Amino acid sequence: MKIEHIGVRVFTHTTKKERDIDGHTHPGPARQTRSALLTITADDGSEGHVVGSPELLRPHLLDSFIRPTLLGQDPFLREKLWLALTHWQRGSTGQLTDRTVSLVELALWDLAGRKLGQPVWKLIGGYRDKVPAYGSTMCGDEIPGGLATPEDYGRFAEQLIAKGYKAIKLHTWMPPVSFAPSVAMDIKACAAVREAVGPDVPLMLDANHWYSRTEALELGRALQKLNYYWFEEPMEESSMSSYAWLAQQLDIPVIGPESAAGRGHVRGEWIRANACDILRTGVHDVGGITPALKNCHLAESFNMDCEIHGGGAGNLTVAACIANGRWYERGLLHPHYDYDEVPEYLHSLPDPMDEEGNVHLPTRPGLGEAVNLDWVREHTVSQH
Repeated sequence: MKIEHIGVRVFTHTTKKERDIDGHTHPGPARQTRSALLTITADDGSEGHVVGSPELLRPHLLDSFIRPTLLGQDPFLREKLWLALTHWQRGSTGQLTDRTVSLVELALWDLAGRKLGQPVWKLIGGYRDKVPAYGSTMCGDEIPGGLATPEDYGRFAEQLIAKGYKAIKLHTWMPPVSFAPSVAMDIKACAAVREAVGPDVPLMLDANHWYSRTEALELGRALQKLNYYWFEEPMEESSMSSYAWLAQQLDIPVIGPESAAGRGHVRGEWIRANACDILRTGVHDVGGITPALKNCHLAESFNMDCEIHGGGAGNLTVAACIANGRWYERGLLHPHYDYDEVPEYLHSLPDPMDEEGNVHLPTRPGLGEAVNLDWVREHTVSQH
């Protein structure tokens, strides 16, 4: 069995999200946008699919790195192919990112699951068939009735608990919001949510990523008093020593790294430096399911939890296959955005949540993302 064809379809679909000039997601009016479907096909007709950003699947990336590495190879040799792609990264002048490698690796897993007639989480060796979700909010904004005030966060937290979420993570205000960043406003929002949901609901904060040490310490000490569950990315993660300093000062668990480059290597260094109390990984941050699982087991060997960053079929798969991670991150959520509306290019959501706040793992073969291939073909605007 050999990989015979690797193709990308760029297609249009409707979105009700938009990004601000700093890259944060907010609700917006319905508009047309573009996504890309990567398909890896073997010589027996087996296929694996994954949807991603067209920028991560540009023709140059396929022609220069992905096709030369994968074509003619056994698609089941994922470790070999993943290592070959990551070795290309140093010489790619920064173009072959972990996020692109992740899409290729996810498509290989999807192919394997479809070929063998099993969901990927069972092929790996699942630990559980449902994962409790925490509601992860969008960043704060200045939208009336949105997430513009601490009171808005409190009201929205009550709504999330009523929907079944058993935990909530706040993303507070960041630039270009006019008054952001503001430690004082972050503390007010966190206090409003704690008051709204009561003392027993686990709460987390993902704060402005560029606070100073003293600002992060002030915020962390306030979160301790509010009995928050973890404190996430209040500073630039390239400064590992700042996180080691912060973790030493606080009782609340510090979680990380999320965005720091270096996949498992940098996470090993964070553990060694005592820069985090809970490790963080995600399939798109580190290059796929395989390296994310490596990070989870690295944490396990140090008796540490490892929580998965972000949603989607790949991250849900990893969350189902580990015992040292508690949650699945579901979102991003907002009072003006219907997360449960199924995108046009899917038959169903990859992470439907039940009334008890659990996301059940798919039973269909592959990753479980039910891509409507006919719809994608009908709305394709380019292929390469």
